[in-house]
Amino acid sequence: MRIPYETSPALGREFIELGPEVVAVILLTLAAGWQHARAAEDVNANAGEVLMTERLRDGMRIALKNSPWKQIMVLPGTESRSKSNVMLPDGRTDIPLAFVEIFLRTQEHDPHAIIECKRIAGSDTHLCREYVVEGMDRFIQEKYGENHAIGFMVGYVLAGAPSESADGVNAYLRRVSRSVDRLAPSDVSDGTWQSLHARSKPSMPIRLQHAFLGFAGTSASRA
Repeated sequence: MRIPYETSPALGREFIELGPEVVAVILLTLAAGWQHARAAEDVNANAGEVLMTERLRDGMRIALKNSPWKQIMVLPGTESRSKSNVMLPDGRTDIPLAFVEIFLRTQEHDPHAIIECKRIAGSDTHLCREYVVEGMDRFIQEKYGENHAIGFMVGYVLAGAPSESADGVNAYLRRVSRSVDRLAPSDVSDGTWQSLHARSKPSMPIRLQHAFLGFAGTSASRA
């Protein structure tokens, strides 16, 4: 099974744009992985973000064992360099993904997709701000996925419905006059959201896919 993606030069690196079906598989793997993660006794709304992410990573690996997409590798969190000319790591990715087929075609050793994870609650203005400033902006400012067309955000919903978290993030973006960055229902996978953002190069915007994962009921439902 070939992984559809497009490549074009990006600062001397391969430009990676995953096809919609691959994005859908990643989002489905996130949802399935979270179901496994929630089964762990230590995963609840009071658990730390690092623990949640470790359990999610483990759950995704379990989910992929029973999936035809065995060429997806869920890597450990790792230090990263935003650009090839940066000598010292200037970031740490939460859940990097690599695809065997993409590596064989491009010899790109850095992750082929990046998932950034944050705690979130629509009623908590601080968490909504952190989701944007310490999450989304890492992609927009090219700290993460500088040669990627698509990035992934996970929000661990501590309170309220997933849709309330999306609304809370949009409310923060309106307050800081960034409505252009707003989240909208995704056309790739039900129960998820997406946003489109300009970057330093107008011809290379990035689309973020957002999955809000809750602790009770359906983890990715949209009201």
